[in-house]
Amino acid sequence: MQYRSFGKLNWKPSALGFGTMRLPILDGDPARIDEPLATKMIRTAIDAGVNYIDTACVYHRGQSEPVVGRALRNGYRARVKLATKLSHILKSESEFDEYLDKQLETLQVDRIDFYLLHGLNRRSWQLEEASLPWLERAVSDGRIGHIGFSFHDDLATFKQIVDAHDWSFCQIMYNYMDIDDQAGTEGLHYAAERGLAVVVMEPLRGGGLVEPLPDRVHQLLKRAPIARTPAEWALHWVWDHPEVSCVLSGMSTFEQVEQNLAAAAASGMEQMTEAELDVIAGVRAEYRSLVRVRCTKCQYCMPCPNGVNILHIFRLYNDLAMYGNEEWIRTQYFDHTPEPMRAPACLECGACEAACPQQIPIIKALREAHAALLTTLPETCPPEEE
Repeated sequence: MQYRSFGKLNWKPSALGFGTMRLPILDGDPARIDEPLATKMIRTAIDAGVNYIDTACVYHRGQSEPVVGRALRNGYRARVKLATKLSHILKSESEFDEYLDKQLETLQVDRIDFYLLHGLNRRSWQLEEASLPWLERAVSDGRIGHIGFSFHDDLATFKQIVDAHDWSFCQIMYNYMDIDDQAGTEGLHYAAERGLAVVVMEPLRGGGLVEPLPDRVHQLLKRAPIARTPAEWALHWVWDHPEVSCVLSGMSTFEQVEQNLAAAAASGMEQMTEAELDVIAGVRAEYRSLVRVRCTKCQYCMPCPNGVNILHIFRLYNDLAMYGNEEWIRTQYFDHTPEPMRAPACLECGACEAACPQQIPIIKALREAHAALLTTLPETCPPEEE
């Protein structure tokens, strides 16, 4: 395992951190974590040198923290730094104490090393800034080690939040596709220059930068000067930035753990050659020419109040644009997606758009996706009335 610096703190994080937002599940139910497998994955990563574990009370519909707490029994807790988040807007100090103490109990710990205000944007920051004195008191009494924030908004808002408090660290979405989105490369440098450790989430863009690949992207990687899997290309690109303290991967299979551990062991800073960076630039250009909805599958828009399967529809829409397998994709939509879960069931209430960290115009995108999927229907599927 390779280790890096963590901002102003005298501590070395592993290059790879374990994100517990996408643990293996049973029967497709996010709330039913395959706990024996998840525990094996987490402990295998720790045994290989991973020392940063990230969770939140809202992950897996409330089940991530309990599973992580149990996985860190038998001496594993002492070997890692544990991060979790304040995922709700609280109205009083007593409400915060109750919330934090419940997290400590669920995680079976007496201290949370890194505590984040979760998913800050312009609106939520205005509401959650008031909780900072409570967090500072929890630092003083030992329940919290260090305070940070995770972020989903524009660069100007990111800089405002960085400058508003003496943070220890921040967590941003960063990958080779999103260099100019949200905090982006400029935000990465801005935070690091001010002494904040920067933890990166979504290095694979919610799995969008791995198999299956668009044919033109596949050909670019096939001709690259060095052989890497798509995941390795994406991870090494992020690790190449010395400002990055730790890269979180939300691993769902044991194979992914093994692959990411091997990649982390070979990681470095400012080691990618000009030819390798040119490969990434070419891949970026190809993806940008194909993708229709830049969804990272974070699931903040779900569940839809009216049952629309937003993530599924966007995935099929992007797949249609990138891979061109029209008959199979449209069959998935019209034959295997129940009608109440398709785009026309959207009531345009706006709840999804208010929750979307990427600020995607979801209502408009759903209409566009449905229209694209209607264009050429499988013969077995009659057209729907609009």
